[in-house]
Amino acid sequence: MTHVPSSPAVPPSLLSPADRPLPLSTVTELRALEAQGAAGLPEHTLMARAGAASAQYLLERAAHDGSLAAEHPVWIAAGPGNNGGDALVAATRLRQAGIAVEVCMPVEVVPDDARWALSEARAAGVPISHMPPASLEHYPWIVDGLFGIGLTRPLEGVFADLATRIGHRAENGGRVLALDVPSGLDSDTGNVVGGGSAVHATETVTFLGAKPGLYMLHGRDLAGAVTLAPLGVDLPAADDVPRLNAPALFAAHFPARTFASHKGTFGSLAIVGGDSGMCGAPILAARAALHTGAGKVHVAFVGKGAPPYDPPYPELMLHPPGSLSFEAMDALAIGCGMGSGPGAVSALARALACEIPLLIDADALNLLAREATLADALAARGALQAGGDTGARPCVLTPHPLEAARLTGCDATQIQRDRMGAARALAARLHAVVVLKGAGTVIASPDGRAAVNPTGNAALATGGTGDVLGGMIGALLAEGLPSYEAALAGVYLHGLAAETLTAAGRGPAGLTAGELAPAVRELLNRLIYPARD
Repeated sequence: MTHVPSSPAVPPSLLSPADRPLPLSTVTELRALEAQGAAGLPEHTLMARAGAASAQYLLERAAHDGSLAAEHPVWIAAGPGNNGGDALVAATRLRQAGIAVEVCMPVEVVPDDARWALSEARAAGVPISHMPPASLEHYPWIVDGLFGIGLTRPLEGVFADLATRIGHRAENGGRVLALDVPSGLDSDTGNVVGGGSAVHATETVTFLGAKPGLYMLHGRDLAGAVTLAPLGVDLPAADDVPRLNAPALFAAHFPARTFASHKGTFGSLAIVGGDSGMCGAPILAARAALHTGAGKVHVAFVGKGAPPYDPPYPELMLHPPGSLSFEAMDALAIGCGMGSGPGAVSALARALACEIPLLIDADALNLLAREATLADALAARGALQAGGDTGARPCVLTPHPLEAARLTGCDATQIQRDRMGAARALAARLHAVVVLKGAGTVIASPDGRAAVNPTGNAALATGGTGDVLGGMIGALLAEGLPSYEAALAGVYLHGLAAETLTAAGRGPAGLTAGELAPAVRELLNRLIYPARD
């Protein structure tokens, strides 16, 4: 019999993905990584490392908060595959460390590696039952080892029931650790497999590589806090591998703020929008642009009846319809509150003809989907920089799923089914950077680069926050950031501002869009321009 080694050949180091541009791997890529990592290693090594990493995570948490005690065992749900094998190794490790464990394995049909883990758990005296207890309330920790990334059909029967019970415990103050992914979650997309049930975990230890589905759609809610255990396998490093958005991807592109700087150094931005009765949207965007560091910010209104100036921020320069030269700007952000009338069509046509960086949002996106001549102008603009993100006329589009669906001629459900694929396809077709907004915003460049943003929360689910994001990215374009890095930075800081305000008790309920901009300024100066000693 092969025994679990007292320590894996490579210590199961645990990495927090926070602030790390980790590569994001699909199931197909993970299978290849697993095969590559296992080559030349003794059999069962990767499973031994995965289980040891899971046990290490629990032991470290227990050392920090005292959540494991002899009188309250850890309850572990083990499925009939390799995810169940990882759970069984974790149970063996915990028992060897003096922690009481109970394993529930409803179906004992296991592949070779998991059969080895089951044998080792029994040899270590781990109690294993086929029936779950009547109640999970008295267990300090519940471990979800039912199913991992290989699940292709909805959870059924006893497994669906267990997922519901475990989720109920998490939603009522319990601690639930998912191994690799919460059972029932599609690790590629963040959807629930087959629209069925899925475990709601409070924490997840994921193996080998980070998965995009942990950071998108339902994955954000179901996975909780994510920790990566690479298991000693090298992660891919190619530029076109999607990444988790982090400051390391964009911080170096910000302009230096030297003593010799002046307002012209950081660019002139025009926010174009605001049809009659909708002037608030471009003003929100313009205020955000000021707080994001643009040198000069103009607002070019499309409709009549706009205010002559913004009393709280008189620094903004407000212009009546048709009175501002777009060509004199360093960047344009167009669409917020713009409407769909003739003035909006004319303004977008003028913007598309300009030789400066352009952000297209909101009503302007709908005009592109509706007006063939405008879509053709965007395609012609993009063709000039088809080699990537470095042309003279860079463009960023910031659609939500319904706007993206209109641009691609499908429905929002299809967009949400594969957010990464949809964003990358749209970026390639339009030769523009695409920011597909939503839970786990996807940023995709026409040159193949892509990222999933890990920041943000429900505080952003209120009117005007998209206008703020548009103003932020517009400001960064005016300051000279390349379009992909401007989008990465804007999305990251926007989400982090919501998280920071929520942590201070100002969200998630009731946070207003206007509160984001001052928080963005503080984060910008802390992360990008820290004060010198």
